[in-house]
Amino acid sequence: MEILFHVANAHAGRILAGLARACTRRAISFACFFTHDGVTVLDDPDVRKAVAGAASAAACRHAWERFCGSRSCPVELASQTANSALAAKSLRVISL
Repeated sequence: MEILFHVANAHAGRILAGLARACTRRAISFACFFTHDGVTVLDDPDVRKAVAGAASAAACRHAWERFCGSRSCPVELASQTANSALAAKSLRVISL
């Protein structure tokens, strides 16, 4: 995988959506891991649509429960171990 977008900021949605769309256009393999209040960017339909092309998209279960309660998560719920595994498989990690 070329890029892992590590999303840990609630204000990163617009930037992530643009980068994810660019990756999809250029056929660059990418993944997304959402943590801390970065999980809240998944409330944005534009973000969800943009990351639909990701090889993997996951949210930290603990962060999701903390910031989003019991709502259904639009991506896989995972642990920080999954985050580490995605980082290990990626050529680049971009933190947002």
